[in-house]
Amino acid sequence: MSKDSKDSKSPPRLATRFLRWYCRSELLDEIEGDLYELFQRRVEAKGLRRAQLRYWLNVLMFFHPDYIRKRKQYNSINHTAMFRSYLKVTARNAVKHKFYATINVLGLAIGMTCCLLIFLYVNHELSYDNFHSKADRTYRVVVDIKTPTEIIYEKGTSSPMAAYMKTDFPEVENMVRIDDAAFLLQTDDKTFEEDEAMLVDSTFFDVFSFTLLQGNPKTALKEPFSIVLTEKGAQKYFGNEDPLGQQLLIEQEYNCTVTGVMRDIPKNSSFDAQVFLSLSSELEELNPTRSEQWGNFGYTSYVQLSEGADPKVLESKLPNFLSKYISEDNLNNGMNYTLFLEPLSKVYFSDRGGFIIGSLTNVRIFSAIAVFILLIACINFMNLATSRATERAKEVGIRKVAGAVRRQLTTQFLLESVLLSLTAFAIALLLGEVLLPTFNQLAGKTVADSVFQETYYLPIFTVFTLMIGLLAGIYPALVLSGFGSATILKGRFSSSQRGIVLRKVLVVAQFAISIVLIAGTMVVYAQLDFMKSQSLGFKKDQMLVIDFRGDPAVQKNIEAIKQQLSGHPSVQSLSTSSSVPGRANNHAFTEIENPDGDMQATNVNQFYVDHNFLSHYEIELTAGRYFSPEFATDSSTLIINEALAKSCGYAKSEDIIGKRFSQWGVEGEIVGVVQDYHFRSLQENVKPMTIRWVPYVSQYISLNLRSENLSATVSELEQQWQDLAPQRPFNYFFLDEAFDRQYRAEVRFGQLFVYFAGLAIFIACLGLLGLISYTIVQRTKEIGIRKVLGATESSIVRLLSKDFLVLVLIAFIIATPIAWYVLQQWLADFAYRTPMPWWVFALAGLTATFVAMLTVSFQSIKAALANPVDSLRNE
Repeated sequence: MSKDSKDSKSPPRLATRFLRWYCRSELLDEIEGDLYELFQRRVEAKGLRRAQLRYWLNVLMFFHPDYIRKRKQYNSINHTAMFRSYLKVTARNAVKHKFYATINVLGLAIGMTCCLLIFLYVNHELSYDNFHSKADRTYRVVVDIKTPTEIIYEKGTSSPMAAYMKTDFPEVENMVRIDDAAFLLQTDDKTFEEDEAMLVDSTFFDVFSFTLLQGNPKTALKEPFSIVLTEKGAQKYFGNEDPLGQQLLIEQEYNCTVTGVMRDIPKNSSFDAQVFLSLSSELEELNPTRSEQWGNFGYTSYVQLSEGADPKVLESKLPNFLSKYISEDNLNNGMNYTLFLEPLSKVYFSDRGGFIIGSLTNVRIFSAIAVFILLIACINFMNLATSRATERAKEVGIRKVAGAVRRQLTTQFLLESVLLSLTAFAIALLLGEVLLPTFNQLAGKTVADSVFQETYYLPIFTVFTLMIGLLAGIYPALVLSGFGSATILKGRFSSSQRGIVLRKVLVVAQFAISIVLIAGTMVVYAQLDFMKSQSLGFKKDQMLVIDFRGDPAVQKNIEAIKQQLSGHPSVQSLSTSSSVPGRANNHAFTEIENPDGDMQATNVNQFYVDHNFLSHYEIELTAGRYFSPEFATDSSTLIINEALAKSCGYAKSEDIIGKRFSQWGVEGEIVGVVQDYHFRSLQENVKPMTIRWVPYVSQYISLNLRSENLSATVSELEQQWQDLAPQRPFNYFFLDEAFDRQYRAEVRFGQLFVYFAGLAIFIACLGLLGLISYTIVQRTKEIGIRKVLGATESSIVRLLSKDFLVLVLIAFIIATPIAWYVLQQWLADFAYRTPMPWWVFALAGLTATFVAMLTVSFQSIKAALANPVDSLRNE
């Protein structure tokens, strides 16, 4: 029989073998005949050789409809069965090794929970003002004021600046000016001190995407004494009544009409108000001269550019714009103005301040902490996965002998790791939902109402979870599945150093991170304690301050009120002033004679006080004298602080006494210099300041009280105040508490830092506990033999602990310079900061070592005390 005729009677032997391998025998019986007929016809038609026949066999095998259908059906059944088998093996391993599975899943779940909560916080912080539809072309106008001695970075502008920019520049599509305010508001039967109020232009709703539920957004704030309330404000003032058209009395003098009700301002807005009064009330009715005052920087101004307009091009035109409108006198007084456009998206984090201020530094730090915590959790996950690889080696060897291929083993390991990772993610979502209210309370704001509030990030977290599972399982999957069955069953894998070195590197990494966080916690709290305990240069304890908002009726009778209040037996002294330390104060354009005899211009902080203010607050005098009733000329004198004296070029405070000054039309001489006291928070350097005796302009009454029975004293003073000023609510605060509230953001930051640092250390200890436990299991026979040969319990503990101690010491060496650099950068944001001594890092290292050794020793002592007979019998 010829070769061709032999090929025509039966399929080639190689092709048949290939077909049986690929299709499985049960499929081959059904379709082999059909394939053979097709092959036979092709051979007869073309006279193909054996090699060509093999080619057509492959082609027909893949494209034959019956084969495709049956192959898909078989593969589906086979893959489902295989996946079910993998799940069973995973569940059995988890049940068999409950301790390690719990540590693995719990550590990763806690890390994911921290990361999820921090993500919600960071996402909230970065979302401020993004909801405005035209946010990408809305800019805040800010100004740098350069004096001969400094640059003042103002967040505000004068009233006409934004208005004239809209007139002069076609690329400015719209503008709005805003002035923060506080009012006494009255309805027919109620009186309210409203702190959350703003004066705004009628274009407010054109520039910003706030929804007006009632009223016309184009005209609601156009007329003077028009008011728009938020839903919350409307409920506060009118309850369930329709507020539209209702009247509100402002400061017992001006009737205002409610012309609109707007939806409550979103939580991620840099504005926070309930009452919006038309700015025309001030610029057209109450103080029309301010509309042309170019030197009064009291307004926050926003401009909205037209589509395609370049803000940099507009900025380049602003110097000529200022030259056009600011008088030559102002330009030649030594003060130069430069306007800038600040994007709306950056206002919340601006170092110039705003209505609500965020900290980009804190956002970055918390983002880094989230990465660190998740990294520690992932390291634990990978460590336990790789450490248990030696135990799984025998399982792999047996599976290979039974016929398992590398692809199946790799899939098994990866699937186990991914399933554990997904389980941890599910637990993290539940923990996040439960802990979110507490986290909101710690953060001091509602970062989210639910972890499921915004679902767009859930797929991202899911993919990230899968990646964690794959990364944790990839090492044992590839390494173990790559060994030959004979090598594994002989136990040679256990002597490999690859897994041991990897685990040591990971342990060093997680404890280095832990030491950085411990050192950070210590420095954060040291800085908070430093700010609270630092001498401020004035008396703030037992100081009760009544804020009467400059009420004209109170101001008219201020001397009689002071006399009545000072008569209370618990009042040791009192004083009136336009501001008090820790509260906002005015700025004043001021000219002071410098050592060369020239009048040096500057824009300084300004306080109006009575005769008693400086002695009442125990502010020390370094040169000259205090104000005194004995001097009739004190209305034209000035007291300054040391910072202003230095900025004017005087090395000694006494050298400036008697020098000339000019401030807002008042001319006279400097009669005193006080020490630099912190009238603002310790986050800022002490700024130049002037103090003038102007008793008829005041807003606060400060009372120095005796410490006995403060609550009764306050109640009596309140009753006395109601008799003296019935029209004005008794609005008071204690100065020390109010001053400390400036540091609320730092306190919250410190609390969150401590909690997250503690969780990071806890997760690291969980991983360490799992590793030492597994190490002890692997060395059970060794421990038993050592004890039989006479080893003491203490020597066993040292044997098991020393390796981990060395790893923690290496982590300390790596972490110290990193922690020093990071904390130096954080402290740089504080004008007055605590020193960072070396012992902080030593204590952090000792703490990490103590925690690690405590974790390791617990299991080591347990192993050392075990009966060696039981250990050897088990082996």
